[in-house]
Amino acid sequence: MYVKEFEIRWSDTDANRHLANSAYTNFMSHARMAFLMEYGFSSQELGKFNIGPVVFYEHMYYFKEAFLGQTIKVGLEITGLSEDGKFFKFEHNFYNPKGENIAHCEMLGGWINLKERRLTELPGELLKLSEMFPKSEEFKVLTKEDTRVNSKMPKPMNI
Repeated sequence: MYVKEFEIRWSDTDANRHLANSAYTNFMSHARMAFLMEYGFSSQELGKFNIGPVVFYEHMYYFKEAFLGQTIKVGLEITGLSEDGKFFKFEHNFYNPKGENIAHCEMLGGWINLKERRLTELPGELLKLSEMFPKSEEFKVLTKEDTRVNSKMPKPMNI
């Protein structure tokens, strides 16, 4: 498991004086990008191919509160990748200093071509790097159908 540690700052808390849900999202995003950079997916490397990661969904589960001044650890595990690298699934677990699991998130995403604004498979060079990602015990090869498992589709607004 990849782990990144953060200190909870005043700006990370909400009106209830605990870690705001938006801060969980920011910490996860930071942990993912740090993980990707460590595996060769630097900003420069992504720029070379004109691609970037996009989030399809993040399902959060909260178990315990976290407060200003505490440190938290954000774990990341790869639970799915498509054969062409277009889709990826990460799980994040948040831990307090006692090692208690305070929150869990399942996240599904993909890669977008920043010029065409369309989903794209990973270029061969990056696909090879992604094969080196440590995988969780629940890892599975993702298909396009896995991206619609929750049956959510866009609905236009009736004006």
